[in-house]
Amino acid sequence: MDKILEAAKAIARSRRNHAPLAALERPPADEAEGYEVQRAVHDLLLPHVGPLVGYKIGCTSQVMQDYIGIPHPCGGGVFQKGVHDSGAKLAASNYVRVGVECEIAVRLKRNLAVGEAPFTAEWVGEAVDAYHPAIEIVDDRYVKWETMGAPTLIADDFFAAGCVLGPSVPRSSVPDLRSVKGRAIVNDEEVSQGTGADVLGHPHNALAWLANHLAAEGKGLHAGQLVLTGSLVKTLWLKAGDKVRMELEGLGTVEAEFT
Repeated sequence: MDKILEAAKAIARSRRNHAPLAALERPPADEAEGYEVQRAVHDLLLPHVGPLVGYKIGCTSQVMQDYIGIPHPCGGGVFQKGVHDSGAKLAASNYVRVGVECEIAVRLKRNLAVGEAPFTAEWVGEAVDAYHPAIEIVDDRYVKWETMGAPTLIADDFFAAGCVLGPSVPRSSVPDLRSVKGRAIVNDEEVSQGTGADVLGHPHNALAWLANHLAAEGKGLHAGQLVLTGSLVKTLWLKAGDKVRMELEGLGTVEAEFT
């Protein structure tokens, strides 16, 4: 079996079964190969998770780069069945080890085509229609993630397991994203906070990174797609029964409960 497909099948099987993934027999050799495997994983998962509706960007803040040990952003897919509205009650048993992150999500109003690259933060900012306060749902679905290596984590969408979105805020109504403060509250206790400036200096820098990353693969971003720009806080690992609220100044609040 082709090495790429072999790795993709192992990852997709683990995802469908909510089973911890052990080190692959033949892991992707580098990050470029990791993204090849990721694309194959997406093809295998689509019947189960619905169409690709956007992307998540990981390792966009210093706190997350230090935590994961990868000094640059990484991308992964967001699928229709993984997107929930604020107030969602989700079963913790649907994840291996569920965690959450506090994010600023963007919704695009127009395409960012391959031929327009290279993209700048100013350019992609003009393509944004609205923003959402967001909880990114992540899943530590590994026997030991610290030993998996960046290429394998990339192949498996970099912990991505969906998101919960608060109401959208039109681009014309949002404050300076750099100064937006995000507060992460678990069971009514504030446990962490960060600002939009923690995301590569500005969330639009993360969006530009993603657009350039996809363009290098011959792909564009499309109107209506959702992008999770990266966590303002270190990942918060949860247990069944936990209630989460993320408050983003000027953008609103988003809540979820893991039963």
